Amino acid sequence: MIPGTEVVVLDVNETLSDMAPMRSRFADVGLPTSEMDAWFAGVLRDGFALAACGDTRTFRDVAAGNLRLILGEGYVGDRGGDDAVAHVLGGFAELDVHPDVPAGLRALAASGRRLVTLTNGASAMSEPMFDRAGVLDLLEHRLSVEDAGRWKPAAEPYRYAADVCGVAVSSMVLVAVHPWDVHGAQRAGLRGAWLNRGDGTYPDYLPPPDLQASDLVALAALLG
Repeated sequence: MIPGTEVVVLDVNETLSDMAPMRSRFADVGLPTSEMDAWFAGVLRDGFALAACGDTRTFRDVAAGNLRLILGEGYVGDRGGDDAVAHVLGGFAELDVHPDVPAGLRALAASGRRLVTLTNGASAMSEPMFDRAGVLDLLEHRLSVEDAGRWKPAAEPYRYAADVCGVAVSSMVLVAVHPWDVHGAQRAGLRGAWLNRGDGTYPDYLPPPDLQASDLVALAALLG
């Protein structure tokens, strides 16, 4: 249990959204479905690199640019490059939440805690997903790093979330499936909760998370 937690800050991509259907988008444009993992990792890598240098580009800019590199000169799909990029990125609007998310968010809200999302993408991109899941009204704010000026895990986005909510960073807990996000939040003064959706192992070169749970329902029970 983490006492004094007023606000639960939730990452979106992979933490709340099930990105597995994006693989079919890669297949649609003639790319191996396995490319999805390398592509998403490359998007995060380059977004982090820009943030480390004090620069920033939108998630869509970086995602589209990485896709163009993957398509490259050897691309032999039926779609043109721009059409292929648009088709793959259009998949984000059709993603759904993981099965545990609606019940987990309701349990967290029932505990009296405020819920906000903080994504490296555009906040509007995930709103249809939350609406379909019936949880949009549970989220007090849907925040994007685009308004903070730097990608997570830089400190600015987490502090931006605290400023928007009008609370101290120490009264917030960041929930994510990504250890880098949990660590970034902890370095910024928040508590960090790791959702271990894949039965993985937390990296031993990072300080341990304050909490660990298999899904949001289990996390809500731990927070009490």
